[in-house]
Amino acid sequence: MNMSQCSDPTSSCCSQGLQTHEDVKEYYGKYLKNSNDLKTNACVTPSKPVPKFIRDALTEVHEEVSSRYYGCGLVVPECLENCRILDLGSGSGRDCYMLSKLVGPKGHVTGIDMTDEQVEISKKYIDYHMKKFGYQEPNINFVNGYIEDLKAVGIVDESYDIIISNCVINLSPDKKAVLREAYRVLKDGGEMYFSDVYSNKPVPDELKQNKVLWGECISGALSWKDLYLIAEEIGFSPPRLVTSSYITVNNKELEDIIGDLKFVSATFRLFKLPQNSVKEKGMVIYNGEITGCENDIQFDANFTFKEGEATLVDEDLWSILKSSRFSYEFLFKPLEKEKSSAQCCAEKQIITDPFQLVENQNKQPLPPSYSSCCGPKGCC
Repeated sequence: MNMSQCSDPTSSCCSQGLQTHEDVKEYYGKYLKNSNDLKTNACVTPSKPVPKFIRDALTEVHEEVSSRYYGCGLVVPECLENCRILDLGSGSGRDCYMLSKLVGPKGHVTGIDMTDEQVEISKKYIDYHMKKFGYQEPNINFVNGYIEDLKAVGIVDESYDIIISNCVINLSPDKKAVLREAYRVLKDGGEMYFSDVYSNKPVPDELKQNKVLWGECISGALSWKDLYLIAEEIGFSPPRLVTSSYITVNNKELEDIIGDLKFVSATFRLFKLPQNSVKEKGMVIYNGEITGCENDIQFDANFTFKEGEATLVDEDLWSILKSSRFSYEFLFKPLEKEKSSAQCCAEKQIITDPFQLVENQNKQPLPPSYSSCCGPKGCC
């Protein structure tokens, strides 16, 4: 919560936000020493298989940094080289250092976290990783601050190509402020690519008061439908669902408290499109030039583009591909009016519900091409 926006800092709204921040700081800074201290798998649930070149980059991250990792997914989109990336809630810096390797010496990664102990660990190993990567100058920095108020730490408008966040937004007392700030600092055509925890229905207020469930990324979860509403209100393109997996709470006491609520770890893509972006249905052809994705690229749960094949896309996805860093990776062919009706008959039903996606996956095994390519080709 941006406390500077509170007309009365002693009001219950502001006080609750401040207390939530302090509770989270204590949980992640004092209580948790490594991932073995977690009581649920919400913060360690992998969203999909990890490509080899990303696994290789992760092996170069210092052991102390990796041991303090609490993410609920691996948030690595495609086309990263030379990009400016902001990590919201960067924790010990594991994802930031991995991305520092992937963006290359001409890219830059910034991590922001409000927990003093986590930021201290992340800053401690900057020189270690720059030497390991062979960089002459650091391409990474870490700041101590709140993700609801990026302006307070000097992050200016339209300064990043990509924003990532890994199981952090659910910990914020003001999710809307987080997404609003993300929208502000993204460049036109920029992307927010993030994993988080979502509930199948709104979480009752009494559960939100449980500090352990909040710290475990459970009771602060948004209803997935609320994400779509907030994104639309702020100005993002409709969220594109990428992956989803059920969260299990292997703790009898916490299971009894949660009751019939269900939770998933899901990854979404949000894009900040230019005001003049064109929306139209059409055929797109992937050129196969993204490193690691030469044969195909799984853009989201609904679309996997195979190299050289024409694929019919909806208006939103057309606009996203045309207006973002992916514009150089596709050939665009608008539908001819006389053919549009027949071609549109082939349109697929778009899955937006992460719980539906999980059920579909449970019914049918995922194809081998399911794992993301996330190639580091220069797109920024």
